[in-house]
Amino acid sequence: MRCATSLFRINMLWKPLLVGLFCTTWLPAQEVVFSGPQTNEAIVPFQVRSVSVSDAGKQVDYVSNAKGKPLLLVFVHDVNRPSISLLRILTTYSAKRANDGLQTGVILLSDDASEAEKNFQRMQHALHSGTPTGISLEGREGPGSYGLNRLVTLTILLSKDDKVVANYALVQPSLQVDLPKIVKSITDLIGGTVPSLEELVGKEGMRMVQGESKGTTGAPDLSGMVRPLIQKSASEEQVTQLAEKIEKAMKDDEAVRREIYRIATAVTGGGKLSDYGTPKAQEYLTKWAKEGKESGSSAPRLEKDTKK
Repeated sequence: MRCATSLFRINMLWKPLLVGLFCTTWLPAQEVVFSGPQTNEAIVPFQVRSVSVSDAGKQVDYVSNAKGKPLLLVFVHDVNRPSISLLRILTTYSAKRANDGLQTGVILLSDDASEAEKNFQRMQHALHSGTPTGISLEGREGPGSYGLNRLVTLTILLSKDDKVVANYALVQPSLQVDLPKIVKSITDLIGGTVPSLEELVGKEGMRMVQGESKGTTGAPDLSGMVRPLIQKSASEEQVTQLAEKIEKAMKDDEAVRREIYRIATAVTGGGKLSDYGTPKAQEYLTKWAKEGKESGSSAPRLEKDTKK
């Protein structure tokens, strides 16, 4: 039964990707993105290689260690400025609630464990110092039974008695939109007063929130460019014209270039490239993924992104 449930969730995860023509990368707020066990589903133990100072290098199991107590699990699919900002503030808050019984575990997902550890070393100054953090032993996909969606940026699970009570699959993490909802779920579970957004982020952080409201932070919305490119019905001439338009935008705007590299890397690395567009479109996606890897632009520039 559990295997069937996991397969059903995986099918439900990929179906909207195929039918919606890759729209999950830019889903509007009212759409639902699935990643990980859903509310009332069980979470199962899994191991990570710890990079925390207290037990660095050891294999640890956040689920088993919690022993059914309230547990916050944050799966980090993509390390960038929005994900680090939300992660830093969320783990700072969860650390304050540790005395109220809240356990926390941050899991970095990567097919390259050594690169993930380097990323952690570069980003750890931006995270709360006491947060248990580990690297997935199952690579970028994470624990197989969890059905994580590699096209999201963060998957955040809140559980008690080894069952999910809240699930947040964030494509573009927002301090203004997502953080208050997650914190409210925590207070609903373990009690306490929900802090205001300013109490959570501070005056410095409020400037970033205001920037979000004005659309000055986060990844650009490229749905109008990429959706037509990956349509199965697009002719080779149409694909070429669309790709040239995208490459011109990449040349003119670094944010566009980095987002295209990120999207192409996610698609080509997911084992589902043949599901996106025509062979010509797949050629361009493969090309952009390769360019991103060679230039380093497909990975976040952590030092630049986290220093403020």
